[in-house]
Amino acid sequence: MDRLKQMESFALVAAKGSLTAAAQAEGVAAAVMGRRIDALEARLGVKLLVRTTRRLSLTPEGTAFLETCQRLLAELAEAEASVSAGGLQARGHLRITAPAGFGRRHVAPLVPSFLAEHAELSLSLNLSDRVVDIVQEGFDCAVRVGDLPDSSLVSTRLADNRRLCVASPAYLQRAGVPRHPSELARHACLVLSSDASQTRGWAFRIDGELTHLRPETRVQGRLDCTDGQVLHAWCLEGLGLAWRSAWEVEADLSAGRLLSVLDDFAAPPNGIYAVFPRSRHLPLRVRLWVEHLRAHYARPSYWL
Repeated sequence: MDRLKQMESFALVAAKGSLTAAAQAEGVAAAVMGRRIDALEARLGVKLLVRTTRRLSLTPEGTAFLETCQRLLAELAEAEASVSAGGLQARGHLRITAPAGFGRRHVAPLVPSFLAEHAELSLSLNLSDRVVDIVQEGFDCAVRVGDLPDSSLVSTRLADNRRLCVASPAYLQRAGVPRHPSELARHACLVLSSDASQTRGWAFRIDGELTHLRPETRVQGRLDCTDGQVLHAWCLEGLGLAWRSAWEVEADLSAGRLLSVLDDFAAPPNGIYAVFPRSRHLPLRVRLWVEHLRAHYARPSYWL
């Protein structure tokens, strides 16, 4: 029992980021939580946490042990739930991260219904346009849009992500409609800068091959921004052409506020993915979350 309590305390401290926050969550004194961690480190003979007055971080040994603890605790919770009166239930805390724009529109709105179905779960949602290191920062799952870099993470595709070249009717009336990607050189292009997901540039299928037009070559303009929502707003204002995902501009296209161009050269869709750390056992709470997203995204009416 002492070993289990030590492991639970270690996992809680890692999730909360401090001894004080973990102690408050469990309703004990911070000193009690500290003694459990000290006893665990003494028993294992390794340092799991580096504690200073300002922050707490995992050692390499702590990072490796945390994954094992989380897996074992999840298996124990599922084993207990499988024989409880309510049958198999997900319990615990789920930490999710997603890109800010996509997360606001297509992740956050699905959280309430998910929690309504799973009353024993709590959830934290982090929205950020930086590529979060989900292993180092202790996230259970990330939702990512676009091409995935090679990594040790596991991913599953949730939906296709179509990308379109769009502009306002006012801009096209003033500057003309491009008929070929090569004509983008004479257009004002609203470029996403310093964003890892689009560093390869705007993509089109030209003569049967996928071609990326980089900002420093043929896709350029007077304006660029690190925030895709700002580019979207500028595009609606008639300041130029933008290369955006369909999930972001579909409503504007339907209302006529934006028009798509170069559709004959549209690149094949990339993907919307759920990404999680490699593990022999995926916790039930993560599996249920992924299926929740997949069920909604699979409905054609969802994206309209």
